[in-house]
This record gives sequence, C-alpha cells and structure tokens, in this order.
Amino acid sequence: IASGPQDGSLQLLVRQSQRADGTPGAASHWLCEAMALGTSLPLRIRMHSGFRMEGNGQRPVIFIGNGTGLAGLAAHIKARVQQRQWDHWLLLGERSPQHDRLLDAPLQQLLAHGQLARLDRAWSRDVPQPSYVQQLLAQHADSVRAWVARGAAIYVCGSRQGMAQGVHEVLREILGSGPLQELTTSRRYRRDVY
Repeated sequence: IASGPQDGSLQLLVRQSQRADGTPGAASHWLCEAMALGTSLPLRIRMHSGFRMEGNGQRPVIFIGNGTGLAGLAAHIKARVQQRQWDHWLLLGERSPQHDRLLDAPLQQLLAHGQLARLDRAWSRDVPQPSYVQQLLAQHADSVRAWVARGAAIYVCGSRQGMAQGVHEVLREILGSGPLQELTTSRRYRRDVY
C-alpha cells in the first residue's frame, strides 16, 4: 500500500511475480492481469503496528528499500510531507533504470521542492556497474552515522531475502551491534520485510 488515510484512496504498488517454475504469483497475477478495470473489490485493510511513525514523526528518517518495498516508504514520505516534515532520506534499490523507475516523477518532484532531503538509488541490472541498496548504504556510511547521531530513525521495507538481511548487516558494520540494538529497542529501527 503506497497511500495513507490522508490520500482518500487506496494506492497499490504491485510487481507481477513469477515462481521459479514459471507460474505467476496468484495475487499479483490477478491484480495485474485477471482483474478487469472498474471491478469492485470488497476488502479490509489491517494496520501494521510495527511499521508506524509513532514517536519518530518529528525525527529525521532514513528510508531504505527495494522494489515494491517503495510502497510502504512512499506512504510514510507522503504523510511526512503533508505534516511539513521534510528531513528524510530515501535509499532505494531496483533492477533496471530503464524499466523500474517506480514513482520516479513524484520522488523527483519532492526532491526538487526540498521535501525530500536526499534520494540515492542502486541499480542491479542493465548498468555498467550493478549494485544493491546495501552497497549504496555502505558507500554512504559517514552520512548514515551523521543522520543517526542527530536522532534519525531508520525504516526498511522490501524483500526479506537479500536486501533486508544485507541492509541489517551493513547497518551493524556502520553503527556497531550495540547501537543498532539500542535503535531497535527504542523503536527507531523498524522493518517491514516479506
């Protein structure tokens, strides 16, 4: 879900998935291919209590994600912008710069208007030097430490396999195990990984 209650509509960011045997993912295939435009769908939205801003609303925030994990991060960024909180940094990993610039126009607009402090991207395909978001994070280690030192929270959203695990390891290297555990305990480090 890439929207919040303040948007007045449900906005989804969906990538059609495919299993190792070539069959399409049930939900993503249905949403992308089988569901006809204009179809009504009764549904219930559940709150994700572990990935809310809560006490971090006034803090600087480092948002880290990949792929459709951008949805949850974009919803937070939109809500923060509406509250005139612009001190957030987005580090985003994606496949191809030619095909996977998800939500690029709104992100570039936020950046141009000073409503997004930083936007850094990593591309894993179709570029001369492929990289992943965890490598991007390591490259900006000094900036990450500086943001955390001034009170930043860290929110990670995206794939559990690879990205989230890699980001966690890099954060441990950058910040140290003790400080990372303190961020977790104080709820300044939150993850929504799947």
